[in-house]
Amino acid sequence: MITKYFNDAIVGNRTVTASFSKTGELLRLYSPTVDYKQFIERFNVGVKINDSAMIYLHNDINNAYNQDYVENTNVLETEILNTYFNLRVLQTDLVPVNENILIKNYKMTNESNIDFDLSFLVYSELMTNSNNDTCGYFKNDALIQYNHDYSVCVFAKEKPDSKQINGVQNNIMDGVIGGKDYIGMSSNSAISYNFKIPAGKSVTIAIYVYINDNNSKCLLNELDNEIERFRKLDIKKTIEDTKKYWKKFVKEHDKLGINKLNIDSRIKQIYNRSILLFPLVTNPVTGGVSAGIEVDEGKTKCGRYSYCWPRDAVFITEALDAVGMSEDAERFYSKFCKMTQSKNGMWEQRFYTDGKLAPAWGYQIDETAAVIFGAYSHYTACKDKNFLKSNLKMLENGVTFLEKYIDDVFNKTGKFPKSYDLWEECEGVSLYSISAIFAAFSAMLKIYDIVKDMFDNNRLKVEAINKQIKKLEKLVIDVKEYCLKEFYDDEKKSYVRNTVDKKIDISLLGTVTPFEMFTPKEKNIQNTIERINMTIRTYTGGYIRYEGDSYMGGYNPWPIANLWMACYNLEAGENKKALENFSFVTTSASDYGLLGEQVNNDARKPAWVIGLTWSHAMYIIVLAKLKKLGLI
Repeated sequence: MITKYFNDAIVGNRTVTASFSKTGELLRLYSPTVDYKQFIERFNVGVKINDSAMIYLHNDINNAYNQDYVENTNVLETEILNTYFNLRVLQTDLVPVNENILIKNYKMTNESNIDFDLSFLVYSELMTNSNNDTCGYFKNDALIQYNHDYSVCVFAKEKPDSKQINGVQNNIMDGVIGGKDYIGMSSNSAISYNFKIPAGKSVTIAIYVYINDNNSKCLLNELDNEIERFRKLDIKKTIEDTKKYWKKFVKEHDKLGINKLNIDSRIKQIYNRSILLFPLVTNPVTGGVSAGIEVDEGKTKCGRYSYCWPRDAVFITEALDAVGMSEDAERFYSKFCKMTQSKNGMWEQRFYTDGKLAPAWGYQIDETAAVIFGAYSHYTACKDKNFLKSNLKMLENGVTFLEKYIDDVFNKTGKFPKSYDLWEECEGVSLYSISAIFAAFSAMLKIYDIVKDMFDNNRLKVEAINKQIKKLEKLVIDVKEYCLKEFYDDEKKSYVRNTVDKKIDISLLGTVTPFEMFTPKEKNIQNTIERINMTIRTYTGGYIRYEGDSYMGGYNPWPIANLWMACYNLEAGENKKALENFSFVTTSASDYGLLGEQVNNDARKPAWVIGLTWSHAMYIIVLAKLKKLGLI
């Protein structure tokens, strides 16, 4: 797998998702979900002009680039000017809303004073391995790369001038391809189209990239019909319809009314980009939400990202509710969480968005606690008692698991393996995890208060609920007392994240917001905030996660850390400080309004995982609080 760490732009619909570099190179292509499968190893587009060699559109010393989304859409435009030949290319990338195909539209303008004999070449190399061998096949004027499960088809309306199935890497740089083979055992192939472009004139070609499920449409027979159907698409209309759909989507989901305010345009840009990102990372069937588009398939720097963590998703569903995507939020709890809960009541660390168990390395107790807390949070947005009633058994099973875990913590029975902390690095008992359990118990008490009268005709259920209420009322007191006793360090005069390394960690804020175990005005909390500002606040005003954080080189602020501090400061009435925290994130977004997992302190730009869903969710959550308080 070629290392491609940064997805600078993302387009898609609810089934097909594609990511691009700043120069317009297609980096990744996913279907049928955002996290599975990824098909592209390398996808290069280039031109040969007259007697030149291959000129890669996404990478040439003479190319100048200008890229941006069409405003308030998931349509990406990359303008490429080759200054040597004065060829201007407008590349438009999109996935139509109702068609699961990537369309790459190229308008090429000859701005020189000589005529061009131009070959337009597409080189496609797909993922392949011994258990999923990918081969090449040229049929129906389309390049079809296939294996047992699927086929990736590259074609245009125009008839290709030449194609090459085998050995493309040996001569592609010459800009001339060819060969007798129509089928071959190669994972990389190429296709070429020839154009005459007189000086001052333009030509346009649309390249289609279609992923076929070989189990639903036969590669040998039915696929031809699908290719012909796509060739009949009205490209101009399809592009315009896609733009209109997303602009309407943004307008309909501006539930906070941010676009009507006279505020910083960057805030609006990030807000709208968040609205546009959420449907691309949310599974429309299960409600599972991906943490982001993958950045490191080879696990050279991390354990991968494109999975659904229940912990992340609980923050994300709050943001979905805020922008009017409540059906997706409810689907997460009512479908995804039901199908992923273990028989013992717990939720594992992470899953694919379709609900299947993803690779993991342990368990996190806060994943289970977060679901219960989040379900009640969703209820406060939707006010639907039936939502709580229909999910009550699931939530009760989760609470039962948490009760057993807490008993193990209090009595040190050793029945449970050690839980990882929020950042999945330290095993043991952490303050964030225990405060999440406190919040889950507190949420369950509120849930029982709401649904109890719905069981008036079921005396046994009411008795069971009353018994559980008494148990939970005692537990919330016991859990809070445990945290007061175990996690406050008298020497540091601060809460610490655990009793082993005793580090200062931004997740200490979770005890106040969102879990409300402590209040912002408590002396111990104010001491903790002072210690946080002394130890993990950088010279730029950004916050790292914890003391000595070395992930990805260390000392990079995290947007979620700053936004978390903004939430705390709003709770504490420190509005000016909250706006400063929020401003740090706003100014450190990408040029297109995408937020990263981390921020480069010097460049003040995303440093890792551009388009992290959790970051965007926290931005929406803080923005909603600021709007409610009249601070923007």
